[in-house]
Amino acid sequence: MSDMARGSGSRVAADAAHARSVGLDVAAIALALQGAFGQALLGVIVGKGARTIARWASGMVRPPYASEQVLRDTFQVLELLISVEPTEVARAWFMGMNPQLDDASPAEALSDGRSKDVMAAARVYIGGR
Repeated sequence: MSDMARGSGSRVAADAAHARSVGLDVAAIALALQGAFGQALLGVIVGKGARTIARWASGMVRPPYASEQVLRDTFQVLELLISVEPTEVARAWFMGMNPQLDDASPAEALSDGRSKDVMAAARVYIGGR
């Protein structure tokens, strides 16, 4: 595949990931992330405990703005990654050290508010596929 075609495919995947991250309600996003990551890893990303995450995923409680933003950003990155990798690989990507993030894991970077850096690292990752 040419670099131009690969870039075009990445852009389509990025646009689709964005559309899904804004098109779903936050409870559906929390539920999807809980399913993909488990509560422990999602808890690291959003800085909340399992009970809070379960309440968000059930729709009983809406997360505060800052937490909702982290959930939506995380979901957008996940959607981009699973456009080219199985969910298990995407989960491992979020957990592992990443050279694009000064060897922090994407989960840690998200919890530090570095969503744009994590998205950039995800684009580098899928661009190298």
